[in-house]
Amino acid sequence: MSAKELLSKEDREAVVNAIKRAELNTSGEIRVHIESLCKIDACDRAAYIFNYLKMYKTRERNGVLFYLALKSKRFAVIGDAGIDAKVPAGFWNSVKETLAESFSKGDIAGGLVKGIEMAGESLKSYFPYTSDDINEQPDDISFGK
Repeated sequence: MSAKELLSKEDREAVVNAIKRAELNTSGEIRVHIESLCKIDACDRAAYIFNYLKMYKTRERNGVLFYLALKSKRFAVIGDAGIDAKVPAGFWNSVKETLAESFSKGDIAGGLVKGIEMAGESLKSYFPYTSDDINEQPDDISFGK
């Protein structure tokens, strides 16, 4: 079963809609990448995917990646250098706790939706949405193997 098949069409739509809603609050760019297996540290794999997706190509270096390896039961949330330079240590902890709680109950899409909404809300004080903001990254989910 491919990574894409691990979420229903409705779940994928809910996640994409959450990204679009969250980005109404912030100039930050949120992406989700899902794959089946992760054989290395989830943060290391997320950093690789972040670069592979060219998420560093934002004006304010304010991209956020939600990375999930569903069969391996691993995930990470990472932000670009612009975010790391402005936010306090542990900035992503509450988002990660929300994800972990939902994932432990088998609610992958619900956890992602909550986490994405939290990220958008948290980022708006550091990277507020402006009227000239453009969508610098796709809102769709990317999938690996």
